[in-house]
Amino acid sequence: MARKRYTPEQIIAKLREADVRLAAGEETKAICRSLGIAEQTYYRWRREYGGLKVDQARRLKALEKENMRLRKAVSDLTLDAMILKEAVEGKY
Repeated sequence: MARKRYTPEQIIAKLREADVRLAAGEETKAICRSLGIAEQTYYRWRREYGGLKVDQARRLKALEKENMRLRKAVSDLTLDAMILKEAVEGKY
């Protein structure tokens, strides 16, 4: 079965709907079934996005993307430095 990717806005909307329904006394299992997600997905989303507003979630995703880009750049530079060091020492 293909996975569906939800945007942070959609996730927050689903979490808010689930919170309202939980306060009304519905079970988590029934809520997740009606939202079309697994219980594990609900708990993972709640851990990651719980209490965030839409603009905060967008900022979080943007920072995660920038962090990944910077880590890749640092790892590439480290690898280049190691290769150059080995070439200078003659260990190739």
